[in-house]
Amino acid sequence: MPTPADRRQFIRNLPPLADADGVAIERFLDAIWAEYGLAQATLAAYRSDLQALARQHPGVLLLSRETLFAHLAQRTQQGYSPRSTARLLSCLHAFYAHAVRGGLRSEDPSALLQSPTLPRLLPKALSETQIAALLEAPETSTANGLRDRAMLELMYACGLRVSELVGLPGTAVNLRQGVLRVRGKGNKERLVPLGEESGHWLSQYLKAARPMLLTAARNPGAVTALFVTPGGDALSRQAFWVLVKRYAVLAGVAPAQVSPHGLRHSFATHLLNHGADLRALQMLLGHSALSTTQIYTLVARERLQSLHARHHPRG
Repeated sequence: MPTPADRRQFIRNLPPLADADGVAIERFLDAIWAEYGLAQATLAAYRSDLQALARQHPGVLLLSRETLFAHLAQRTQQGYSPRSTARLLSCLHAFYAHAVRGGLRSEDPSALLQSPTLPRLLPKALSETQIAALLEAPETSTANGLRDRAMLELMYACGLRVSELVGLPGTAVNLRQGVLRVRGKGNKERLVPLGEESGHWLSQYLKAARPMLLTAARNPGAVTALFVTPGGDALSRQAFWVLVKRYAVLAGVAPAQVSPHGLRHSFATHLLNHGADLRALQMLLGHSALSTTQIYTLVARERLQSLHARHHPRG
């Protein structure tokens, strides 16, 4: 069975799309970005899905329901996950609905195609003890270590997505008021309280570490990113992922248990465990729908059931 790396290599080696298919896909992506403000990661996934379809079945705007069904069946045989197939179907529904609205088709060939049933994945959160060990792992006597401590503290204190964290500009921080201005999915902006501990480490980073990291930058005044590498480049998502794994080892936490997104899950779970309101949590996380936030109530409920079973005399 091909691995994800095999599939990526296969796609890289494919010939370019026919002009008509490439134009149709890009016009669709431009339209849904303008209409819904989808995140760049979602647009990139949609582009990849549609390009793969068009390479196997040129003339993507004119494909029949039978062809789409055969394409989905082939993906299943190749070992693609149900979640990947569900994303593709969401993309196809949006693509052909856009084609129908634009008068490019009279009917939607994806209309009767149904998404696979997805398992409900509960977020995996670290314990509060594990979080404390992870936050204390960076060596704060160095500029890089102080930056990393500030990033970890900020991500856990504010429940940020990793893309939100590394994309923060320096102007997003208001230490006097103790808030952070975050631009999340759909380009939506929200204000999140920093917290005392996070504010302390962020202040230390801005005073001591960031100026030191910018000393090698060609034009330090032009650097807008809040968190930077030596030389002034913005820290990437991939680089932060590597850092989190490294600090997990130093903290004595199995790296497989830890991810940047896991810090966001831990933030939400710990707030609920300490009595936070679900609506307030929704605002802090930047979720558009309360139903997205409600999955964390299942985590909190499981914890209560576990505590009851362990400590109640008739548990």
